Amino acid sequence: MSSAPTVVDEPIVEDRVEPDVPWIVIVWNDPINLMSYVTWVFQKLFGYPRTKAEKLMMDVHTKGKAVVANGPKERCEGYVGALHGYGLWATLQPDR
Repeated sequence: MSSAPTVVDEPIVEDRVEPDVPWIVIVWNDPINLMSYVTWVFQKLFGYPRTKAEKLMMDVHTKGKAVVANGPKERCEGYVGALHGYGLWATLQPDR
């Protein structure tokens, strides 16, 4: 007695799960906020030590922008919203 081979169909996968690309938060220079205020926001929001916060603030001031955070999209969106709440101009983009 012989049995027929079992045929297994491959499942149809319509949704491909791609790994989450890291995102970055960029703070842009503006003519309104004081440098001391921007430093304070970086310390308050991100918990950066004063030296790191001052370096990032100087990058914003002299280079026009600075990457202040990175990570999953949802967390970066939260940071951008919080920075807007402090009156800073911030955006996010994929870290490519």
